[in-house]
Amino acid sequence: MAKDFNTIDDFDVEGKTVLVRVDINSPVDPGTGIILDDTRLKLHAQTIKELSTKGAKVVLLAHQSRPGKNDFTTLSQHADALSDLLNLRVKYVDSLFSSAAIKAIENLENHDILLLENARFFSEESLKRSPEEQSKTLLVKNLSPLIDYFVNDAFAAAHRSQASLVGFTVNTPSAAGRVMEKELTVIQDALDNVEHPCVFLLGGMKPEDSIEVMENVLSNGTADSILTTGIVGNIVLWASGADIGQVNRDFIVSKGYEDMVERSKELIERFGDKVKYPIDAACEIDGERVDVDVGEIPNEAIFDIGVKTIDFYAKEIRDAKYIFANGPAGVFEDPKFSMGTEDLINAMATSEGFTLIGGGHIAAATAGLGLEDQMSHLSSGGGACISMLAGKKLAAVEALKNSKK
Repeated sequence: MAKDFNTIDDFDVEGKTVLVRVDINSPVDPGTGIILDDTRLKLHAQTIKELSTKGAKVVLLAHQSRPGKNDFTTLSQHADALSDLLNLRVKYVDSLFSSAAIKAIENLENHDILLLENARFFSEESLKRSPEEQSKTLLVKNLSPLIDYFVNDAFAAAHRSQASLVGFTVNTPSAAGRVMEKELTVIQDALDNVEHPCVFLLGGMKPEDSIEVMENVLSNGTADSILTTGIVGNIVLWASGADIGQVNRDFIVSKGYEDMVERSKELIERFGDKVKYPIDAACEIDGERVDVDVGEIPNEAIFDIGVKTIDFYAKEIRDAKYIFANGPAGVFEDPKFSMGTEDLINAMATSEGFTLIGGGHIAAATAGLGLEDQMSHLSSGGGACISMLAGKKLAAVEALKNSKK
């Protein structure tokens, strides 16, 4: 089937300079600067190696963290790590479009790979603007004359309309890299060809995303059942009329999520028992995990779904033909409260249905359990994946489509 965006297959890259936007944003030890997890580097290795093997002069553009964070650092470590993974030398220049960077690009030979500095060192990168406006930034204006093609492989950042993601698509022939191509194809195909019963497992700490997904997939008939956990579960539980304890209500209000309670009430009224919420919860009392039924929740913080909810949700998952999951069920980093997240991931891994893990913390938890190969698809992008599930258009993908037009 013809795609509405170009891929690497549409261009002859031999002898051409190809700028590739990758997302190799990685956890870094704040003390040593050493990369702690090379998952994303491994992911993009296929696109980079393929372009280099085809004789392209490969220029990599990437970001690491954001200003003000302790892992906001240069990409010199990343160049070394990529060199090891690819078994090819990845050159590095500590700027984006200085005379040194421009000279390094101009001096590239076929098969060479060069990594430019952290794109977020450049202040214009933080501005969200249209592709046309981004094409006028210094980054795009300085690099565009040096390149023949732009390849966007950064699916994990595809929901952002930043200069390095959308600016080059305006005046440079542009294509999706292999990571971007696979993510868009698999996720869109899954949404277009859902088999029922279809279950959405939604948790984590970003309820606004999950509520938007719920509104979208319930309204369009994609979902037969929504299983809520994490802060999302607490919000829906409160919306159902349950007493979740003052400390949990205060937390929801302090985060500015009170309107999510009202939106959840409307969803419960419209879709009834398709919206499912915990029947028990795990709190920390005297340093221990204590599971309590809904209706008996003390004024203590809820850190996980309870064992009865785990059993109830796991059965729903095992009976489903399609399962989409986004966000952990609780504070899974604490062994006392990892049970909900781990048991539901295990239920997905042993399910015979199509299973999609939507990036972010739940993807990390899945990989931590060594179960990533048991899933039909493990997405590299939490924000981008959940935006697709919510029916939103991804800025960087729309830019690629417009470039093809």
